Amino acid sequence: MTQVTERGTRLPGAPRAGVRRRSPAAAACVVGGAVAAGLGLGFLAVLVIVLWISSPYPDSGPGGALHLAAGLWLLAHGTELLRYETLSGVPAPVGVTPLLLVALPVLLLRRAVRLGGASDEEDEEVLPATAVFSAVLCGYLAVGALATVYAAGGPMPADPISAAWHVPLVAVPAAAGGVWGAKGRPLGPLPNWLPGGLRRGFVRPRYALALRAGAGGALVLLGGGALLVGASLAWHGAQVQASFLSLTGVWSGRFAVLLLAVALVPNAMVWGAAYALGPGFALGGEVTATPLGFAGAPALPRFPLLEALPAAGPGTPLTWAAAGVPVVTGLAVGWFAVRRAREVSYGETALTAALGALVCGVVTAGLAAASAGPLGSRRLAEFGPVWWATGAAAFAWTLVLAVPVAVGVHAWRYRPAEGPVAVDADTPVDDGWHDSGVREIRWEAMRRASGTLVPEIVAEPVAPPVPPEVEVAEVAAVAAAPAVPARRAVTVVSGLDLGPVAPPVAPPVPPVAPPVPPVVGVRVLSRRKPPA
Repeated sequence: MTQVTERGTRLPGAPRAGVRRRSPAAAACVVGGAVAAGLGLGFLAVLVIVLWISSPYPDSGPGGALHLAAGLWLLAHGTELLRYETLSGVPAPVGVTPLLLVALPVLLLRRAVRLGGASDEEDEEVLPATAVFSAVLCGYLAVGALATVYAAGGPMPADPISAAWHVPLVAVPAAAGGVWGAKGRPLGPLPNWLPGGLRRGFVRPRYALALRAGAGGALVLLGGGALLVGASLAWHGAQVQASFLSLTGVWSGRFAVLLLAVALVPNAMVWGAAYALGPGFALGGEVTATPLGFAGAPALPRFPLLEALPAAGPGTPLTWAAAGVPVVTGLAVGWFAVRRAREVSYGETALTAALGALVCGVVTAGLAAASAGPLGSRRLAEFGPVWWATGAAAFAWTLVLAVPVAVGVHAWRYRPAEGPVAVDADTPVDDGWHDSGVREIRWEAMRRASGTLVPEIVAEPVAPPVPPEVEVAEVAAVAAAPAVPARRAVTVVSGLDLGPVAPPVAPPVPPVAPPVPPVVGVRVLSRRKPPA
């Protein structure tokens, strides 16, 4: 103790409040986000390297293949790539994102967030949702920045400005969805920093029902687009096969074309939905394919999915039949918008259907914007559906059809129950059953089975008909006579043996309270008289 006092050795004290302790869980979340980005890059790198090795005419070395893989990873986030090897020498942008590739970073990010928010041991630190979200996102975006720099030296570099906002645009919703899934998908109250009126409004069940109806309508619309694309591919099967075989003669090239076509199938579904809605989709050179007509686009490259386009010329009844897709979509939105509660008014049901139509239009507009983009310059600068026109058409179709369908379904589902007409209690009911003799037959059968317990039904004597003059006189006499209280008729049944009569039961005797023991040692004071 004296040594410690003399030498001035410092004892370990409590950490200061201003110094923050480093959290190993936060560092693990940052690493998890970086690993998620690395796995996506690695998957595409392996795929590109395999195709490069199997290609008989490789254009560049393995470095170029790795640079191309980094560019494809950025393209999966919606980033535009630049293609310098063109006939005109002008760089051509490539901005059509295969929507199937977007699922790769989304799934990896959700997995990283869910692993970062889980804990296997009791004493392990559990970070809040906001900390997990921020840490995973930081690691992922750091790898995205490095991939952008690395892809700049390849054959198809990424546009840095496009990558700066497209990569976070995909990463932020995916990470937020992962946090929400890790917390058990709670549907509790909104955060306190939102306005009170907005939080109270979203508590109403109409908004959840409108989201469900709009999402269901969007799925029906995409399913209709997929049906149109599949039917058109089957109709133009010979052209599709010839285009696939003419692109390349080696199996590695055909495998690459097949992979690209499969990755673009979701885009084709959205384009088919836009075609059925009416606005159609642009194919460059101010050419748009709609059900009312298609002028043709001779500048299109040879590709199997593009061979499924309708024939050039005005529309036919076969192309007009595509309007059945938005009709079914409007019916689906109206059906899903009906709440299972009798006390809901017709105005509330109509408002819910209108909100569902708005949700369907917004979702369709977002999908149209994600599926479109440039495939080159000049004629191919616009390729795909116009997002605002497609969203407006989806909203208009579903609004016109969903509101009356929802009101009609609500009225039919909660219509008043049909039953017998209510009659007066004093009015005799003539239902034909009592007059058909069935009652007497059943009563006689019960009497025979029970012996003498059931009495026999005695037919009431029928009075002879009274002339009208006598009946009028009797009525007058009855009206003039004083009112006499009616006596109830008593029917005495003879021979009814009910067995021995039970003796009367004596009423229960209340329990007697036990005697109070005498009090010993009590002093009795005499009462004094009050002074006069």
